[in-house]
Amino acid sequence: MSHNLLTIRSAGFMVLMIVLISACEPVDYEKSIFADGLVYCSEGSPTSFNPQLVTSGTTIDATTRQLYNRLIEFNPDNYQLEASLARSWHVTNDGTMVTFYLRKDVQFHDTRYFTPTRNLNADDVIFSFQRILDKDNPFHKSVRGNFPFFQSINFSQLVGDIEKIDDYTVRFKLTRPNSSFLSNVGAPFAVILSKEYADQLLAEDYPGMLPMLDSLPIGTGPFMYREYRSNALIRFQRNDNYWAHDVAIEKLIYNITPNNTGRLTKLLTHECDVISYPIAPQEIRSRDDLRLEEVTSFNVAFMAFNTAKPPFDNPVVRKAVSLAINRQAIINAVYYDQAEIAHSLLPSASWAYQKPSELLPYSPEQARGLLDDAGLSQGFTLDLWAMPVQRAYNPNAMKMAKLIRSDLAKVGINVNIITYEWATFLRKLADGEHQSVLIGWAADHPDPDNFFSPLLSCSSARSGSNRSFWCNQEFDELLAKALLTRDNRKRRQFYLQAQELLAEELPLLTIAHAKRAQAKIETVQGNILAPFGGISFADASKQPKEGEEQ
Repeated sequence: MSHNLLTIRSAGFMVLMIVLISACEPVDYEKSIFADGLVYCSEGSPTSFNPQLVTSGTTIDATTRQLYNRLIEFNPDNYQLEASLARSWHVTNDGTMVTFYLRKDVQFHDTRYFTPTRNLNADDVIFSFQRILDKDNPFHKSVRGNFPFFQSINFSQLVGDIEKIDDYTVRFKLTRPNSSFLSNVGAPFAVILSKEYADQLLAEDYPGMLPMLDSLPIGTGPFMYREYRSNALIRFQRNDNYWAHDVAIEKLIYNITPNNTGRLTKLLTHECDVISYPIAPQEIRSRDDLRLEEVTSFNVAFMAFNTAKPPFDNPVVRKAVSLAINRQAIINAVYYDQAEIAHSLLPSASWAYQKPSELLPYSPEQARGLLDDAGLSQGFTLDLWAMPVQRAYNPNAMKMAKLIRSDLAKVGINVNIITYEWATFLRKLADGEHQSVLIGWAADHPDPDNFFSPLLSCSSARSGSNRSFWCNQEFDELLAKALLTRDNRKRRQFYLQAQELLAEELPLLTIAHAKRAQAKIETVQGNILAPFGGISFADASKQPKEGEEQ
């Protein structure tokens, strides 16, 4: 106990903590990064170090697979669920009880701010989900009950109880069958936290302690948190007690470099070992010392219309704007043909996808006719928000916005392009301050519900992850019916009806399904890109350059 938080009981502890975590590293440490560490140049800063609290892909990339584990996860090759912290699981025939059997040899991180005294057990699993479900839980209150992914899927209405059978067995009792429950437990947001760490923060009885659960993270993942310098870098240290396997990378650095030209320059000079969302793919491919990698990703880019604000409360206006946008030109100019037009929210690889019988054309003439019908023959002025960061589903939102501005000018619509710093952008977006926005979604798992519920359900409109703020009871009922059955043929029929309804209502215009890419120097080995749930450096290694000592 002498090394843990309980040893220091005062506000002065907070000051000491900040000093410890933020202290500059010695020069030798900085030099050693390039010898036994790996530098990843990312496109933005995380908004939290706990993925329970966000849906931002930047945050998921920085946290989920580096710091934490989930009960189960998806195999990146066959998309099937497989064991993780739970070595196995069982679902009753009626689909209302799911039992997880935990591993017994999993240690939580031992850091400068927490020393665990026991391994993971059922209490940690129950705590991790109860803080989401129980409004009276102090760690629910500490984040004001903000768990956007879980709110968007109605998690609190679905889970009736979580029961501890024994120290290594946990049973979820559901209020109804739900065919995507396991997929959601395997999603990157469903990480397992340390109840012992939470109890120690709570015991400090100091207002500033509880948020540390999410800002000074403790997990079971391959890397431990070491330091974060806002908008500059994140340091991770290898977890030498990682339960799954040995980890080759000792020091992992996230060098936060929002400018995509800047990231490319750092890759060319080997200042970065790996970069996110690379531009100039042809130049990278021409270099023998670099590698460009791509993975088919379940994602979609779209323009969301805020249906809570005029004129987008009128579906006729939404369709007019959609008809006036040349999506093929966007594919060519923004994605360099590394994407396809999105004719549905679902990518074509989804088992619930069906190509629409009538595709939405590019037709300024039809757009003008609909604007006349809506009483907007003189046009109007539209605010269009564009992301300040690159995402797999949209590598250049600003360029896309300019193309759309040019298209809409042809039908009399004047477009103001607006952007903010990323964290501010997301906060204002969740508050519904926008009129329209270029945003998107990278699926957390292959279940079709992961596209529909988090993006367009009524509950997601309340949580703010529904950027259209569109709430349609018929649509919600179709999603609910699909989740009640485990027969995928029946589920597919419900999802096809849901897609037809979206084609009529157009709360958003789907634009593209894109591949996700990264670039790295040739000495970096191992699969880093994952089709779901961001990136992982757990299996990465870095070979010494010729002439370097090992």
